[in-house]
Amino acid sequence: MTTDPKPENSADMRFGRINQVPRDEWLARAEPEDVIDPDRKIVDAHQHFWINGDHTYLLPGFMDDVQAGGHRIVSTVFVECGQMYRQSGPEAFRPVGEVEFANGIAAMSASGRFGTTKAAHGIVGKADLTLGAGIRPVLECMIDRAGDRFVGLRTQNNFHPDPVIGNTDRRVADMLYDDGFRQGLRELGKLGRAFDLWVFHPQLNDALALVKALPDVRFVLGHCGGPLGYGPYRGRHDDVFEAWRPAMQALAECPNVWVKLGGIINRLASFNFHDAEKPIHSSDLSDQWRPWITTTIDLFGADRCLFESNFPVEKFGCTYRTVWNAFKRLTADCSNEEKDKLFRRSAETVYRLPH
Repeated sequence: MTTDPKPENSADMRFGRINQVPRDEWLARAEPEDVIDPDRKIVDAHQHFWINGDHTYLLPGFMDDVQAGGHRIVSTVFVECGQMYRQSGPEAFRPVGEVEFANGIAAMSASGRFGTTKAAHGIVGKADLTLGAGIRPVLECMIDRAGDRFVGLRTQNNFHPDPVIGNTDRRVADMLYDDGFRQGLRELGKLGRAFDLWVFHPQLNDALALVKALPDVRFVLGHCGGPLGYGPYRGRHDDVFEAWRPAMQALAECPNVWVKLGGIINRLASFNFHDAEKPIHSSDLSDQWRPWITTTIDLFGADRCLFESNFPVEKFGCTYRTVWNAFKRLTADCSNEEKDKLFRRSAETVYRLPH
């Protein structure tokens, strides 16, 4: 069971939105804490680069966070976020621009001029999978542009009818049952690439139907299965947990499903970072996330769980050091082999990251 933190503003529109700007002055108020297990190799399985309104987050800014964080990040997986689409040419090929953008960042990072971390070593792009078999040329173009760095696709299928939750276009949810979409996923699987499945927790049964229908496709379920803690779920963490756990258990019985651990500081809304005097400490963050993360590890095993920073989204509420310290607190009782899988090897396996 979980606890029921009730952030004062968890029902308003500020939670669950990523079109915000991290507050550097506020982040500087974080209570100092030592880096836990600083030599452990980490693949950050989910992070973004973007220019979103007033917020620019590119390689120099990310590497500042990595270096200030003090953890040993060996590589990262960039995940699509609607950046740098082509402005001309066939519509289906315009998202190739984001793969090219991320691959350029990866090449900059691989030069070593920004540090030893291989940022965007894996690239998860986006494409219109409802094209069915017609998606094949688009995928081949992405592979041509990024080679083995192109490791998969994501379409954001998260949907909820409440306007406070956002993502209210039902078509993204219905897409999970679309024959063309499923055929597009088969084409993705034939090319050895994974699919990042991003839904909210009330949609987990829909996710289950999808992964059962496509046993040859590798699915990476995002952000602990999308538990919600704001809007109609404000103050109902225990109820959400009781609905979320059996759905996750059913998904764990599908061997083609992996889960990313993290990415819930906005959607779960268990910490009111908008009004807090200072960022959350890793000990408090680990306590708030423990039911969701440890339960997921228990259900799926270390072989099919991988940690993610979800930066710069989580940066709205904590520092890069904090989020990885919290993960290390949560795995303090795991064996060294289990930790190696959770922090590195599971990501390398599911995404087939280049050596």
